[in-house]
Amino acid sequence: MEGLGFKARRRNDRVNGFAEYKAIITAGGMGTRMLPFSKEIPKEMFPIVMYNGNHTLELKPVVQAIFEQLHKIGIRDFYVVVGRGKRAIEDHFSPDPGYSAYLKERGRDPKCLSEFYSKIKSSNIVFLNQPEPLGFGDAVRLGEPFVTGTFLVLAGDTFILSDNNDYLGRLAEMHHKYNAIATILLQDVPDPRHYGVVEGKELEDGVIRITSAQEKPGSPKTNQAIMPVYIFTDKIFTALSKISPGVGNELQLTDAIQQLIATRKPVIGVKLRDHELRLDLGSPETMLEALKLSLHYVDAKQSRDHQPENETSETSTSRAI
Repeated sequence: MEGLGFKARRRNDRVNGFAEYKAIITAGGMGTRMLPFSKEIPKEMFPIVMYNGNHTLELKPVVQAIFEQLHKIGIRDFYVVVGRGKRAIEDHFSPDPGYSAYLKERGRDPKCLSEFYSKIKSSNIVFLNQPEPLGFGDAVRLGEPFVTGTFLVLAGDTFILSDNNDYLGRLAEMHHKYNAIATILLQDVPDPRHYGVVEGKELEDGVIRITSAQEKPGSPKTNQAIMPVYIFTDKIFTALSKISPGVGNELQLTDAIQQLIATRKPVIGVKLRDHELRLDLGSPETMLEALKLSLHYVDAKQSRDHQPENETSETSTSRAI
């Protein structure tokens, strides 16, 4: 599908070194675990609770939150993989000045939309059509004609709450530090059978060199689950070309990662820290948990913002200690 045609008005500075990165956001899956609600509304458009810093709450589509998080760190080139029934995503990322004017005429403040539209207009956004839901690996492979060098891949139904987006900074830092061919976000989970699972050797606190990766193993050897946030080089496309459909008869990105491991070049895993939260809207159970986590996170931020300045300072000092 054609891109929206927005031309980026770029600044020359970098934010955390991400300005040269491109991002692939996958939103092509059918969302069958969220039926019947997901029949007409893409799961990537399901809401999470956000705190806008002006002492008010917002319900924001998860894919918008992901886009804005990446925009904040300096990324301006986005490739969003969509499929049948995902038109709502494309519509949401199409600025609608008429609607903004309508809100203003009726005394409503459309600032949340105008700020979002400003980010869209300063970005290059291309929608890539995935005709059939053939797997995460197939969705990533659609980016091959457009993406070279080092780039990010994120699933459009999972958002990471991390102060100052620190988790992305750590991913990039470890990727460059160890000259990795791929760097993957990990989280220890009680039951990893529904995830890609890795084994590895510790390099430093919270960082491993991955030695094996398996998609949805029946008997996982570790609790280290793959979270859908990755930094790749374009070598991932070569790896994807060498694999066959795997679990669910789909092209699994985890199988391509195992191909990269076989090249003996570093594949690095970076773990989420305890205070960083994963909001997964892929199933009713994880969505309920995501809403609870986001509400708790927002309550904590509101409490900090309403603390007297001297009390906030004391709390920050105690945390530092």
